[in-house]
Amino acid sequence: NAMRLLLERVPDLDAVFAASDLMAVGALAELRRQKRQVPGDVAVVGFEDSVLARHTNPPLTTVRQPVEELGRTMARILTDITQHGAPRQQMTLPTELVVRESS
Repeated sequence: NAMRLLLERVPDLDAVFAASDLMAVGALAELRRQKRQVPGDVAVVGFEDSVLARHTNPPLTTVRQPVEELGRTMARILTDITQHGAPRQQMTLPTELVVRESS
């Protein structure tokens, strides 16, 4: 378990920003096993604002991303690349911090 290993290496850890809500749920489970209070001892933040984030205990603070817009944009970029050999481009899509009870 990544969270268990992280706590072994950094026992005074006070925050975790997981790459996905699912990973954050795993972190919450390990913190619960180790009797760490969330958010009192360790704040936990996920990424994607999945349905899961609203149903964890405590409800998960997470970063919402525009998944549908991201999908459309990626499809357009892939089409451009395959049809026109378009150069790489960097895009920034809006995100939103959804504050719940885990932070």
